[in-house]
Amino acid sequence: MRTMTQALRRAAALSAVLAGSLMLQGCLVGAVVGTAGAVVGGAAKATGAVVGAGVDAVTTSDEETRARREREQREYEREQRRCEERQRQGRPC
Repeated sequence: MRTMTQALRRAAALSAVLAGSLMLQGCLVGAVVGTAGAVVGGAAKATGAVVGAGVDAVTTSDEETRARREREQREYEREQRRCEERQRQGRPC
C-alpha cells in the first residue's frame, strides 16, 4: 500500500509539472521537463538549479541589451542621413 501511495504521488507531481510546462515556451520547457525528472527521481535539490539554468538561458543580459540598442540607434541614424541626402537630391525617402 505504501509503495502505491508513493507511486501515485510521483505520478501526480509529474502530471502537474508537465501540465505546467504546456504553459511555458522556449528553453523553459526543457528546464521544466528536467525538473520533472529530478522530482520523479527523488533529487528535489536539483529543481532550483535546473529552473535557474533555464531562466538564465533565456534571459538577455544588460550588456547584450545595451549593445542591441546602440546598434539599432546607429542603423536609425544611418537611414536618417540617407533620407536627408535623397531629399537634397529631390528624391523621396
